[in-house]
Amino acid sequence: MTTATVQQKSSTTVQVLAIVIIVAGVVLIVSGIFTWFNVSNHLADANITVSDDADRFAGDTVDGPLTAYEEALVIDRHALEATGGLTYAELGRDDPLRETAMTASFLRASLFTSVVSFGVALMAAGIGLVLLFVGWALLALNRADRFQVVVEKDGA
Repeated sequence: MTTATVQQKSSTTVQVLAIVIIVAGVVLIVSGIFTWFNVSNHLADANITVSDDADRFAGDTVDGPLTAYEEALVIDRHALEATGGLTYAELGRDDPLRETAMTASFLRASLFTSVVSFGVALMAAGIGLVLLFVGWALLALNRADRFQVVVEKDGA
């Protein structure tokens, strides 16, 4: 006679790992969203407007990665026009335009830093979303594999 029994397998390790991955994913998503809006709000608070002679977004408030990038390009163009095409490093130490080039360089660096911050925030949220799906998949696989059918043959 053959009998079949269902046994529940121990799956605590996979379940704990899945939960840890899901929590890490949620933390990254929340961190990415918080960072995005925090940088956006700080840029908006600075009341920077994209210059009228910009190729794109002219007159828009600088509050996102595209407007920040565009304004950084315009600042560079204006600085080079003011210095006759020379950068800060190319101007003589006693040149009065050196301060203009230096200020433009600092402003561009600040705007580019915000662009990078937006990118890191988006990357963190994206990785968090992937981790969320991986954790969910592990839980689903763990649930599907939790039970095992054992077939026993009596006698021979």
